[in-house]
Amino acid sequence: LFLTYRRAMKQLVLQYLKLFLLLGLSGVTTEHVPKYDVLASLGTLPLDGHFSFHDLPAAARDFGNLSSFPPVAVLHPGSVADIARTVRHVFLMGEHSTLTVAARGHGHSLYGQSQAAGGIVIRMESLQSVKMQVHPGASPYVDASGGELWINVLKKTLKYGLAPKSWTDYLHLTVGGTLSNAGVSGQTFRHGPQISNVNELEIVTGMN
Repeated sequence: LFLTYRRAMKQLVLQYLKLFLLLGLSGVTTEHVPKYDVLASLGTLPLDGHFSFHDLPAAARDFGNLSSFPPVAVLHPGSVADIARTVRHVFLMGEHSTLTVAARGHGHSLYGQSQAAGGIVIRMESLQSVKMQVHPGASPYVDASGGELWINVLKKTLKYGLAPKSWTDYLHLTVGGTLSNAGVSGQTFRHGPQISNVNELEIVTGMN
């Protein structure tokens, strides 16, 4: 009787251990790492910039510190065409591809929006080929890349006696980053959010 009771308790303990193990792993998702030939194919793309495949932890962090999803590659675009080629390349891999793409400005997202688990992070601040230009006149405006910081936009426009109508209280954010969230500021009540003061946007797709 004692041996039967002991055997039953052992089975019960094992069942509980299995249950706890399942519960503990229920919130864990597995990351699909692309095959080597997929990564190698990225290196064959004709780019003005380059891919980096090492030292990726920085691309897996953001201001929120709530998520950490390492990518397999970081694109340092040398031109807008680099982004278009990369997006198109991922698109042509088909719906079963494990690669995803995320644009990263200064990394001030809160919930991992600028990260790409097992995918490609595009470092927008590397896009230096698009030079910021101020166009003064009766209807002044400024051309700036999505990876440009608002503090740099302000410094540039102040040389012409101009300033953006609406900007966020913290200026060390990228233009593309705040516009993707409308860009609410202290001037919004009068001039609207930043996105309402944009004359033109260049949308980069895989077809560019």
